[in-house]
Amino acid sequence: MKKLEKHIGSFLRTMRAERDASPHTLRAYANDLARFSAFVGETDAAKIDHLAIRRFLSHLYDQNLSKTSVARTLAALRSFYRWLAREGEVEQNPAALVSTPRLPKKLPRVPTIEEMNGILDAPMPEHTSFPERERLIFELLYGCGIRNSELVGIQLDDIRLSNEAILIRGKGKKERYVPFGETAREALTAYLPARQQALSDAKKKGPTRALLVNQRGGPLTTRSVGRIVKAIAVAKGLPPDVHPHTLRHAFGTHMLEEGADLRAIQELLGHERLSTTQRYTQLSMKHVMAVYDKSHPRAK
Repeated sequence: MKKLEKHIGSFLRTMRAERDASPHTLRAYANDLARFSAFVGETDAAKIDHLAIRRFLSHLYDQNLSKTSVARTLAALRSFYRWLAREGEVEQNPAALVSTPRLPKKLPRVPTIEEMNGILDAPMPEHTSFPERERLIFELLYGCGIRNSELVGIQLDDIRLSNEAILIRGKGKKERYVPFGETAREALTAYLPARQQALSDAKKKGPTRALLVNQRGGPLTTRSVGRIVKAIAVAKGLPPDVHPHTLRHAFGTHMLEEGADLRAIQELLGHERLSTTQRYTQLSMKHVMAVYDKSHPRAK
């Protein structure tokens, strides 16, 4: 194995151990860095400059990769070289000298309040295998605005029923409490006995502390949540590009539309920077402008 590949392996192990990186991030970084290693060949990491990285990115464009994929690859290289510098393997970060590709400012399509109520107020689709769990998934993703990874990470002990709050472990192992409403409490109350029955039917040995479980008795994965959300959304007439993060966007957008303070939304979503939360201002303004154009007599 060449030296660069060994460095990449060590870097990924550090990301997994120290930074608590998600499996999705680790897979993406591993693929990006493997592609980079194959491109530079036997060149030592310390001898690679920013021009070589630009040539590599140009190669990715030639392979018809999107700007988003190229930008993510560059982010992986910057992180990798920061780690190399910390380890004393290189003196500077050549990837820091390469500009990030300009990405189109594309705002995600967010379901309306009426569409979300249509999903949550009606019975789950007939084909749903575990309706109590599926309803709880929607109630928590939309009702609390949490990430998919945060959802599957909830343990039974994290739920504070008396306070109507859940302890959420976010990015970088940061913890926060998020409140939940009466409908989420009802969904939780209906789900817990069904969860216990599923564990009994699966003859699961040993305690399982994960809140969300599959029908084999193991913890639910982010991939499974994604499939569940998409299937139910499509069955309810929403477009097939709906995924768990769409419900998080809907939470932030609808809170803002209904008059919530931007700082409070930032706290609930667990955003480190207010600028990230301010994206919901753009989403909300888009909605407001559409209403204005449709409703005001002088706009027609």
